[in-house]
Amino acid sequence: MSKPLILVTNDDGITAPGLKALVEVASQLGKVIVIAPDSPQSGMGHAITVNNPIRIDKSKVFGNIEAYTCSGTPVDCVKVGIFQLLKQKPDLIVSGINHGSNAATNVIYSGTMSAAVEGSMENIPSLGFSLDDFSHEADFIPAQHFAGILIKQALDSDFPDRICLNVNVPKLPLSELKGIKVCRQAMAFWEDRFDEREDPLGKKYYWLTGKFKDQEEADDTDMAALKNGYVSVVPVQFDMTAHHAINKINKWEL
Repeated sequence: MSKPLILVTNDDGITAPGLKALVEVASQLGKVIVIAPDSPQSGMGHAITVNNPIRIDKSKVFGNIEAYTCSGTPVDCVKVGIFQLLKQKPDLIVSGINHGSNAATNVIYSGTMSAAVEGSMENIPSLGFSLDDFSHEADFIPAQHFAGILIKQALDSDFPDRICLNVNVPKLPLSELKGIKVCRQAMAFWEDRFDEREDPLGKKYYWLTGKFKDQEEADDTDMAALKNGYVSVVPVQFDMTAHHAINKINKWEL
């Protein structure tokens, strides 16, 4: 029996330690092909490259595992992987392991999660993994452990059609993690601020800063799960229709 084909990507780039951790665990569960950005693409969301060529080069970063760098975005990596390099749909797409949480509304901005969403649009079981730790020296072993559990379940179980899973792991040792909670996306947002600076020519420029703030105190959200030491799993869909608002809009004088 042939091994399942797993496409692995990320938004932190081909040399990111989180990608290495994900490739290690995925390669134990299937035949892996890696297609990752040639440079960091964090915060790219669902961007695609339309005004520039996309360049693909083979990479030896992972030894005998087939790997490629892509000059485009994480979504470009998935598209090129499916329609050009593989010329078929893989059995599974996994993205990450991202440096930093993609819980709550971070899912909208995340290149990591947009790669997984792109997979779900093709009805391929897809998971995005993130670790709530921005340090380059982050310990990915706990996230790697739970990635293995969830990848195996995704391959062996009835995966829902046209959804992907947003998986976030707290910054805790493996021994302190309490398990997995399937939950909903929290209502949490960035309170945006801009740090105004001046270049040597006296021209102003800005760095986006701010604080991420939870707007609710519910115990069934991904933010609550992370706070309480659980790995959060949120099923995500690309259908952004506000179904509950259709009847209200139909009552307008249109």
